[in-house]
Amino acid sequence: MPEPRDICCVERFTPTDLIQLRRQLVSSGIDSFQAAQIVANFLSGRGYGVSQQEARIAASRIDTRHCTVERMQTELERVARVM
Repeated sequence: MPEPRDICCVERFTPTDLIQLRRQLVSSGIDSFQAAQIVANFLSGRGYGVSQQEARIAASRIDTRHCTVERMQTELERVARVM
């Protein structure tokens, strides 16, 4: 069972990075597994891990054009695991 972690351990991602992530997620033709892989790649490229299930949930919550950068940051903080 994962240990509780401080939110302060997850970095603040730049708005530009988050907007680029959202653009990738709203690309036509990707399914939930591909979206989860995009989220996982985003996080792993910054030193974090994430389970496939959590990545799918996060992707479904942030793959809308109306999702704010702040909401995206919150979702990524929720699922990111420090490696």
